[in-house]
Amino acid sequence: MLFNSLQFTIFLPLFVGLYYLVKPRFRWILLFIGSCYFYMAFVPRYIVILFFIILIDYFAAIAIERSLPRRRKIYLIISLLSNIILLAFFKYFQFINENIASIFELLGGTYTPIDLDILLPIGLSFHTFQSMGYTIEVYRGKQRAERHLGYFANYVLFFPQMVAGPIERYETLGSELRKTTILTYDNIVHGLRLILFGLFVKMTVADNIAPYVDTIYKDPTLHYSGEILVAIFLFSIQIYADFFGYSTIALGCARLLGINIMDNFKTPYLSTSLTEFWTRWHISLSTWFKDYLYIPLGGNRVALPNWCFNIMVVFIVSGLWHGASWTFVFWGGLHGIVLIVERFISQNIQWKPLKNSSLQNVLLVLKTFVLTSFIWVFFRAENFHNVKVIFKALYNNWDLSIHTACPWPGLFFGLMLVGFDILLYNNRIDTILSGWKPYTRWVVYCTLLFCVLAFSSRQEYQFIYFQF
Repeated sequence: MLFNSLQFTIFLPLFVGLYYLVKPRFRWILLFIGSCYFYMAFVPRYIVILFFIILIDYFAAIAIERSLPRRRKIYLIISLLSNIILLAFFKYFQFINENIASIFELLGGTYTPIDLDILLPIGLSFHTFQSMGYTIEVYRGKQRAERHLGYFANYVLFFPQMVAGPIERYETLGSELRKTTILTYDNIVHGLRLILFGLFVKMTVADNIAPYVDTIYKDPTLHYSGEILVAIFLFSIQIYADFFGYSTIALGCARLLGINIMDNFKTPYLSTSLTEFWTRWHISLSTWFKDYLYIPLGGNRVALPNWCFNIMVVFIVSGLWHGASWTFVFWGGLHGIVLIVERFISQNIQWKPLKNSSLQNVLLVLKTFVLTSFIWVFFRAENFHNVKVIFKALYNNWDLSIHTACPWPGLFFGLMLVGFDILLYNNRIDTILSGWKPYTRWVVYCTLLFCVLAFSSRQEYQFIYFQF
């Protein structure tokens, strides 16, 4: 079920109430049932896939801990391959199939693609990465294997973050799930603040921008350069508001239960470089790739050519993780290239700083936003043909006039989000509100609630990252 649905609005308070009424030693059962119900609201039969992941990695971790070094590696490989094959089948089967057909056609052969109507289970990429991280940590000896199947199942299934992250480590989420929590004013207030703010960001910013972006990307040839530029920049705001909104609601839902999960965003568009951007955007995925791919490849402790190779591998794999399309691979590769260029510039070119360092930072932030916005085109476009059409129309239809109905509510609330981001640069909305006077807080609550109720899009948009 969607966080912004009526079904979830009914489910959450009922679940939280039951959670605190049930004795602590039985709460894991309620959490397991509630998480299964939450996931099965999408496609019920796919819960079996998650059960398979849970059982494979639960027993593999125990076997790894009990075995000698040689056998430990075998069990780790079994665990990793099980997750990767499962992900490859559901997410990449059609992609691989189409590319095999293209290769045969290029070589003059014939190949009849296997036609399987496969629906990608929601959030499968997140589940597999979270579970693989657990078995890797057990293999490395940094994590004890969980003997309680129920707690491990809840680690994989925990409903606030099960569909789109953050990708949690067992050492943090596992201990949070095991601790005994009581109903406190702080947990409820902080949780509700986060949920309200997350709904505002998703429903009034992202969802009001979505129709305009969809219209322009549907057929860019019908629009002028000004409209296309607006759509390119607005998609940057849309995808941030959409994913940041989800992550904030997830934080709030977990906090209502007295459970703390990690922040997945820290004002990424206020970054002065793309290198910094990736320390603030989708933090749980960035750290996952850093710990389990980048550092094992050698990280930055290698010669420059090897480091460039490591960066490109990480970002190409990251692109492929996001979607089964060459546009996603290219999107990731472009980010890798920019990071390499930024390192070259920082090491070889000395810039004369402006007298006004604040102005310099503003210019660098704008540079990062514009750069990421144009790279997002490869993420948003359905294929390379669509990318070509967008940039061709941007060049040929040169006219800065805006004829397509502009999403004024989305623009207005987008500017509000920019203001919030500046405020949240080193803090979080629930913590900041704690330091304000009660009447100021209530003005903010009422304003956010009014915006959600009065200006939400009429269409219920699914969260963008649900497809991954």
